[in-house]
Amino acid sequence: MLEAAQAFLLGFPALFSIVNPISGAFIFRGVTASRPQEARARLARLVALNSLAVMMGALWAGSYVLAFFGITLAALRVAGGLVVALSGWHLLNAPEVQEDRKQEQAASAEGFEDIALFPLTIPFTTGPGTISVAVALGAGHPRLFGGLGWFFLGMTAAAVAMTAVIWVTYNYADRLTRMMGPTGTRTITRVSAFLLLCIGVQILITGVEDVLGPLLAGR
Repeated sequence: MLEAAQAFLLGFPALFSIVNPISGAFIFRGVTASRPQEARARLARLVALNSLAVMMGALWAGSYVLAFFGITLAALRVAGGLVVALSGWHLLNAPEVQEDRKQEQAASAEGFEDIALFPLTIPFTTGPGTISVAVALGAGHPRLFGGLGWFFLGMTAAAVAMTAVIWVTYNYADRLTRMMGPTGTRTITRVSAFLLLCIGVQILITGVEDVLGPLLAGR
């Protein structure tokens, strides 16, 4: 049980920081503002379910995809850490520019019949950064008899909890906008960006240790 709790405490903050559902809720509100409340509620539910599918697929199938293409976990951690850290750095320095760009890209797709999967789920809710983090988290699982079941339970609970947060924030995006205001939104975005930067650096450090560890041990 302790292993499951540790996996949850590792997975949920990482997913929350990279998904950033607070800023995503403002994008969702802007894109769906012209739709009736019932339609927006259904759309929020679809985006949350699609996001769960993306996270679960990356968590539990990502490492096997890597193995198929001959990509090592160390390479994934280095590359994924760089991607996540750079995303956090850009968002930390210019959060308004980043969110405005997402808003414009999403608005351009508003005429399509179904925007739940693209662009609201991919790439604006669970994009490449989220997939990289989820794959890195899932690839770090223990061996079959080394607590794999508890790890699976904890990470799955983290993905489900993240799904619930996405659904709640998107479903109540109007109230969230009125409650937080522009200043609160920018503050949350910057704090999330800093956490995202730290997570990316930590993933990168782990990847570098994986690469250099055997080399240094062999000297």
